[in-house]
Amino acid sequence: MAAVVGLLFLVLVYLAFGQADVTRNGTQTAADAAALAAAKESRDGLDIADVIDDLEAIFGGQVPTDSPDGCMQAVDFAARNDAVAGYDDCLPLNDGRWGYTVNVKSRKSMGDSIIDGTGSKHATASATAVIEPRCTFTPEESEVPEPDEGAEDDEKEPSPGKLRCDSEDWAIDPENLDLLPDMADLFTVRLAED
Repeated sequence: MAAVVGLLFLVLVYLAFGQADVTRNGTQTAADAAALAAAKESRDGLDIADVIDDLEAIFGGQVPTDSPDGCMQAVDFAARNDAVAGYDDCLPLNDGRWGYTVNVKSRKSMGDSIIDGTGSKHATASATAVIEPRCTFTPEESEVPEPDEGAEDDEKEPSPGKLRCDSEDWAIDPENLDLLPDMADLFTVRLAED
């Protein structure tokens, strides 16, 4: 009889730890989704026309100052994954990388079990997503134009340079920026270590 009770106790403990592990994994998934959503929103909301003069710095790894805030998307994606993230739980990275760290808490507790105190405990998780260039930028070598008596004042604006993405070159025409690839083609979003 004692052996059966002991085995039942071990099964209950195993189930309690299993339930806690499932809750923790679900919360980590919510944190990952929230961080990726914040970074994606920041990347997709950036208008290349607004940063045309900073392309060399941005494709060199500098964080664009005009990138939109993606934290509302983080809050939304955490909620979609049964977790809670407040606006203060989403922070832009301050270590030189372009991205976000998001902290979330499971909406549901770990549930009552044989282990005391788990009924009111919530799983917490954190994730960091970064935005990195997929392309390289080569600035146009500026040549000083020679004065020309018959030159028109409304000359075409010179290209700031070209992008090289997957062995394909894209000359940047400031007057036709819509011909460039989408931001998703220019920058990748991925999870990263904190």
